[in-house]
Formats: sequence, structure tokens, C-alpha cells
Amino acid sequence: MSSARQGTSAGGTSGTMNGGMVAVARGNQVEAVDLVSDSESEDSEDVSGSDQEEPTWISWFCSLRGNEFFCEVDEDYIEDDFNLSGLSSQVPYYDYALDMILDNEPPHDVMLTDQQQELLESAAEMLYGLIHARYIVTARGLAAMLEKFKNCDFGRCPRVLCEGQPCLPVGTSDVPGQSTVKIFCPKCEDIFYPRSEYQCSIDGAYYGTTFPHLLLMTYPMYRPPKSVETYVPRVFGFKLHPTAYGNREQAPARSSQRRIAAAPENQNQNPGNSAQQQPQQQQPQQRSGTAAAGNEEEDSL
Repeated sequence: MSSARQGTSAGGTSGTMNGGMVAVARGNQVEAVDLVSDSESEDSEDVSGSDQEEPTWISWFCSLRGNEFFCEVDEDYIEDDFNLSGLSSQVPYYDYALDMILDNEPPHDVMLTDQQQELLESAAEMLYGLIHARYIVTARGLAAMLEKFKNCDFGRCPRVLCEGQPCLPVGTSDVPGQSTVKIFCPKCEDIFYPRSEYQCSIDGAYYGTTFPHLLLMTYPMYRPPKSVETYVPRVFGFKLHPTAYGNREQAPARSSQRRIAAAPENQNQNPGNSAQQQPQQQQPQQRSGTAAAGNEEEDSL
């Protein structure tokens, strides 16, 4: 071997070579292994792996339990100030919340307490929800929510006759804090509470009153035919007559009629009370008559 390579034995020992190469002897063959390139490749894999393991705030938020109804809003949509007009007056800590959503580093001179940090996180969630309500009625937002609709990410209709029809999230108000999110069934055209208790706490304004109907108008091929089946109650196999529950409704009416009929009877049973009331009513009239007669005598005098 040359002077650049140190001696190796035939039993499998190794020596060093120039340039970070290592000579490894296996039997009668000698192989060269580059430790520098291997270490650099491992470092690059670690760096790339660390970048992939750290998601964005939007991805992290949408992956939380109970946030399955949210889609990931494009950052370029959020960075457009025109799309966020009017939200600064509705959300506290607006600038800091927007920086948190876009993963921007906060200023170094700003120190927040634990309570302020919690308020900032809730403000970021509220801001993202209001942005989400605007985004899902755009072309890109409708396409993103359509994929979730195909995967039944919003749940199925709990009505038996709808046969597991996939639903869409909807709000009963566009004002934050008014009501929680509901699921709309396009087959029976009714709304229901989500099955998950985590989803029942989401504000309905984060989806709005327009989204599900606009999606079905944009993609009419995904609108199912309206359900016309209704449940028919039966007793021992026979259908109930429309007046089957009438006895229960007529019972209070009959009791009230009996009370009305009994009232005149009570008045007839006590004629003395009415006779006593009539002289009392006539006495003031008699007194007024004597007073008028006295006044006429004084005038004649």
C-alpha cells in the first residue's frame, strides 16, 4: 500500500485514507468507504426531516380534534388585505393574530403574559374562522370543501330514511357568537347537530348561511334527489287514523267546556246575591233624586 493508506490486516481491520476515505478489508478484498459524504447525507436528511415535521399554523389548526370541518386556507388569500377588509374591528389583537396564522415571528420587544398568550391564541382562531367563512365561498374554497364532502368528512345525515347521505356544515347566522355550526342534509333539506361534541362548540359564523347551498348550485351533479319518504306509524300493523291522537287533544277542550257550562249554574244557585246587589245600586239613585228636589225648592224660594 502507499504511504497515504495505513496498513490493514487480512482479518477485516480498517485503516484511514486521504480525503476522509476509510479502507475496510473483508477477506481478500479491500473496500473504501467515504465517511464524510455519509455524514453529510445524514445531516441533510435530518435537516429535511425537521422541516417536514414542523407544520404550519394552518395545518396544525386544521388537524386538531374537532376541526375536521375546516379546510386549509391558502396563505396568498390571507396575505391579500382586500380579502380581510372589516375583520380588524371584529377581532382583538388583530395584527398579532394575523402574524400567528402566517407564522410570522413576533417583535422581540413584545413580551406577553400567559393570559395574553391565551387571548392571542383565541383571537387567532376567531380570525381564521372568519377568513375561512369568506374563503369557502370562492372557487378554490368550494373545490377544497367539495373534496371533504366526497370523503364524508362532515358526517352523514342521522335521519334513517336519508340512508347515510353525506352532509355539509352550515351556520344559522353570519354573526359570530350567535349559534354553533350545524350539518345540512341535501336530501331531506334539514339541519342537525354534529355527532361530535367537539364540533358542536364551533361557531356557525365560521361557515355562514350561504356555503352549502352555493356548493350544490356550483356542483349540481352532487345534489341528491329530495327524499319523499316519510315514516308511517303503525299499531299492530295497522296505520293510525289522523284522529288517533285526537282524544288527547280533545280532553283539555272538554274540561274547559264543562267549566264554562258550570259558571251560569252557580249564578242561578245564588239569586239572593243578585237581589241584594240591586237595592244597593238603587240607593245612590234615590239619594241623587232627593238632592235634586231640594235644589228645586231652594230655587223657588
